[in-house]
Amino acid sequence: MKINSWREFIESEAKKPYFKKLWRKVEHERISKEIFPVREEIFSCFKKCPLEKTKVVIIGQDPYHGEGQAHGMSFSVKKGVKIPPSLQNIYKELKDDLGIEPASDGFLESWAEQGVLLLNTSFSVEKGKPASHANFGWMEFSEHILDFLNDFEKPLVFILWGSHAQKIGARITNPKHLKIESAHPSPFSARRGFFGSKPFSKANKFLEQNGEEPINWRVE
Repeated sequence: MKINSWREFIESEAKKPYFKKLWRKVEHERISKEIFPVREEIFSCFKKCPLEKTKVVIIGQDPYHGEGQAHGMSFSVKKGVKIPPSLQNIYKELKDDLGIEPASDGFLESWAEQGVLLLNTSFSVEKGKPASHANFGWMEFSEHILDFLNDFEKPLVFILWGSHAQKIGARITNPKHLKIESAHPSPFSARRGFFGSKPFSKANKFLEQNGEEPINWRVE
């Protein structure tokens, strides 16, 4: 069956035993614990970046585990929420790469609406406990997403920051896609190859070479 939207993709996965088990686990956790993001925002990355518009995939790992941070898009936080350190470094590299001044907030919805899929490989987390849902089955879901995108009809850009993203990004084997790899923007690793990597201009150059509109990386 040809998948024409993210809704169809998720509905197809939701019928599989691994996903049913995963979803039950997350819902059970919600009974007694605070789980981020809220249920309505768990798949925000797909709602804001329709399948047919997808051009760039930025792979994160875990949703933010602090109060009010996670809303279903990797690296992004809503307006009014303090910009996390990794995103501050992303903004620094964006200025160095394209001369774009750092935004006053960390809400990356304008990226998503242009076709940037902000994909965490885990879609839920317990408050204050990083990677607490990493073994629930989300990785299998994320692997299926990447396998699906590997066969996508148009060339895509995959931005893989850090070893976790690069490991799962190894599933992207189709030579028509571009993989941009560097260290993670975390303060612990940004100086080991993230700063100076120029991922935003590299992504736009590839998109233009393939007849696609470049991304306006200025956070609106």
